[in-house]
Amino acid sequence: MDGQDGRGQIVSVEFEVYGQVQGVYFTKYCREMSEKLGLGGWVKNSKSGSIIGKIQGERTKVNQMADWLSRTGSPGCRIEHAEFRSWEYMARQEFRNFSVRF
Repeated sequence: MDGQDGRGQIVSVEFEVYGQVQGVYFTKYCREMSEKLGLGGWVKNSKSGSIIGKIQGERTKVNQMADWLSRTGSPGCRIEHAEFRSWEYMARQEFRNFSVRF
């Protein structure tokens, strides 16, 4: 089942998005996009003005979300760059749902 294209492989990654990303409903759109892709995890505003979070799910879907976090984001945001760290393979997702934390 674990094909070369990443389908079936469950991964987890932490992310941080920099730029004008607070006050533009970034966390709301992030949750909606994650739910649409069937990903679990969480997102929140950081004290330093960035957006931080964790996403888990099929590698191909996580890659799509990473691309969205790096290039698209919410309407009105200006993404400078996104960092992804602590990539790991998992037997199964810890997070079943995606939430906005405060």
